[in-house]
Amino acid sequence: MSGILNKIRAQSYGLGFESFEAVQDKRTGLDLSPEGPICFDGDFELSFELSFLRNKKTYFGYIVRIIGDDHQNIDLIYDNSSVGQDHFKLIIGEQFSPTAFDFQGDDLFAKWNRITLRFRQQQQQITVVYGNRSFSQPMKYPAEGCYKILFGANQYKEFRTTDVPPMKIRHVMLREKDRIAYNWPLNETDGVNASEEIRRKPALAANPIWIKKLHYEWKLLQTVTLKGYVRVGFDEKSNNIFAVGQDSLVRFSLAGNRLVTMPYRTGKQPVYVDNQVLFDTERNRLYNIFLNEKQVSEFDTVTRAWDKSDIRPQAKTYYLHANKFLSPADSSIYVIGGYGHLAYKKEVQRYHLPSRTWQQVQSEDSVFTPRYLAALGATHSGAYVIGGYGSSTGQQMLNPRNWYDMLYFDRDQRRFSKIYELKVPKEDFVFGNSMIVNEKDSSYYALIFPKHKFSSELQLIKGSLNRPEFKPVGSKIPYQFIDIESFADLFYDKANGRFVAVTLYRDANQQTKVAIYSLYAPPLETVAPQTASSESSAGRNVWTIGALFVAALLVYWLYRYMPGQLDRQKATKAPIMGSVPELAQMRDTAQFQPFDDPAEKAVPYKSCILLFGNLQLYDEDGNEITKQFSPLVKELFLVILLYSIRWDGISSEKLKELLWFDKPSESARNNRSVNIAKLKAILDKMKYCQVSKETGYWRIKIDYSKIEVDYMHYLNLVGNRKLLSKQSIIELAGITKRGNFLSNVEYEWLDSFKSEISNEIVDAYLRYASSVKIADDAEFLVQLANYVFYFDPVNEEAMILKCKALAHLGKHSLAKTTFENFAREYNRIYGEDFRKDMPEVLHS
Repeated sequence: MSGILNKIRAQSYGLGFESFEAVQDKRTGLDLSPEGPICFDGDFELSFELSFLRNKKTYFGYIVRIIGDDHQNIDLIYDNSSVGQDHFKLIIGEQFSPTAFDFQGDDLFAKWNRITLRFRQQQQQITVVYGNRSFSQPMKYPAEGCYKILFGANQYKEFRTTDVPPMKIRHVMLREKDRIAYNWPLNETDGVNASEEIRRKPALAANPIWIKKLHYEWKLLQTVTLKGYVRVGFDEKSNNIFAVGQDSLVRFSLAGNRLVTMPYRTGKQPVYVDNQVLFDTERNRLYNIFLNEKQVSEFDTVTRAWDKSDIRPQAKTYYLHANKFLSPADSSIYVIGGYGHLAYKKEVQRYHLPSRTWQQVQSEDSVFTPRYLAALGATHSGAYVIGGYGSSTGQQMLNPRNWYDMLYFDRDQRRFSKIYELKVPKEDFVFGNSMIVNEKDSSYYALIFPKHKFSSELQLIKGSLNRPEFKPVGSKIPYQFIDIESFADLFYDKANGRFVAVTLYRDANQQTKVAIYSLYAPPLETVAPQTASSESSAGRNVWTIGALFVAALLVYWLYRYMPGQLDRQKATKAPIMGSVPELAQMRDTAQFQPFDDPAEKAVPYKSCILLFGNLQLYDEDGNEITKQFSPLVKELFLVILLYSIRWDGISSEKLKELLWFDKPSESARNNRSVNIAKLKAILDKMKYCQVSKETGYWRIKIDYSKIEVDYMHYLNLVGNRKLLSKQSIIELAGITKRGNFLSNVEYEWLDSFKSEISNEIVDAYLRYASSVKIADDAEFLVQLANYVFYFDPVNEEAMILKCKALAHLGKHSLAKTTFENFAREYNRIYGEDFRKDMPEVLHS
């Protein structure tokens, strides 16, 4: 990877233009004067910086149209239809200028290029300046001297056009009498208004791509779901990402943003839990590395065939989240570290490609301690390795910890050397599998995340190879992390100058979701967007405090001097909110539909344990006893209860691991005894609910005929994963109407419960929906879609279901609103537009 970042250029702002890859009404345009034309008394000039986007299909269209007095067009276009000719052409009215031009070499794609159009009214000519060259063309000037200036696509009167090349522009300036009259830097990150610095006359952009945003926010390029375990590799020459599944290989082209599924011609290819994948650009081969089985299967991208398809799993030692790199100098694959069977690994393994043999590299140094979840970046002579999680002995039970050391593995000397150690951060973190190394400026980029969270986030950092420092850059990427089910990797797309992150997550249905993100280089520092808004946020806080103070005075005045007024207002409004038409409107338009009717009277709770929404326990008299739990007793209660329901109890050793892992055995035993006694005293008030250790495991025994536990009711409904009836769906909605499972508590061990339950609920709803024809029960299917949105606000199946059902009911405007709300939320979460339009949704 060394040196590949040297060509990263500071192109971190400007306006990018959607071109022929987008439909006509989604292409980009910029109107410098949306409120009317700009008028000049005499000579003036327009200048801007221009660059083109790489790897696009069509390069044709209008750079800028200048329309004088609404009848004369002066156009600068790019036309690549003629081979061997210059492509930039000036058009005045309906005549080409005899002079065309181009920029030298790769400059049009590799750098910003300034173009200036000088309008000389007295000389009756226009001069085009490009780089250090220029040419002039006679031109008759309009009488009024007022101009509309439009970049890219526009819808202005008879001059409208949707032909626009895939370009980006910045630093647009208008000069008059040798002074800057207008200046649009185009350094926005959001919205459609482009600020102007001299006269505060913002330009208006249609379908803008703000370059600055691309250097800060990760953009989701594609997602794909495959059966079983999936592993990914990257071909940096062709800029293809390969996702290796059991049945097929998916090739994702970064240049064209296209997925191609390639079924294997040699049958299924095994992919086990600790497999890794590498691409060899010299031999054009993809390697599926079986770390545990000590074998490598090679895939030929031309014949679509693996040379081995019968590799059987061996007794596992596992090398989960090991690091690997391909060394062309000695035609070998190196694998470092890993984890499995309660042990962290420190081995360095070598697979020699020509001889197809494995060997363990003997390293006498003790610098590299056993670990996994580190990041590795290869160089010509070895590899840098940073961080990870492990222990000095390799045993998981003996003081595991996070590592923050930067090491270098010298391939020829077969040894590690320590460069430095980072300061221990406030929140521990581990690394994605790869880092991007630039030895020429002694820097690296890597992904970090906290391993103790399921709903985690990846953060890109830029660090030094020789100094213990780093800084976060770019936004965060959502990442669901469970050791054996998750994987994250980082690549660099040289052709387009961007980082590419890939996340893998295998769900309860044994399917792996692959998500591919991109971020343009150089990435902006994470703190920059926050700093920009800090002053305005402070200002809003002052106004908010003031408004709250005034509101408080008003409420006091109403209560003090107008007794009864507030009650009378409530009495007047209540029937309106509870009326049937109002409720019907709420049901049809809500994206996140409440499960219960707002007019429904609340039923008092008695003898129940409620786990959906906030944790609540009620005794037989209806008294809530939840507040009697201390934080530790609450967690102890939930651990024992959930393990009792799911696995008939929990051992003392497991309790120590979850709750008192940082204490010696004797101290942990004393803590357990004290808190068990507290828990028993609280549960005695419930009756029919007791803590027990009769079987050797800690259990909470409950008489479910006397005490209602909503989680048990839920399991009885969805436990067998069969298709639920309509009545069961209604019951399930009734259980979950209070909220997500234990929404007010966050424990690391609880994350897997929460994730599994959310997935099961959504699957149950969608399975039922797929079994019902929309014409048979359209109104209930609308409600069912709302149930899904409660757990997954960007579930595409639910959106399609709701839109079709509303359309069937004749509520086309509500269907359109549902689609627009979904598309807006999709863009907010994923940072890109939803790729289907309304007609596609209704006919899918």
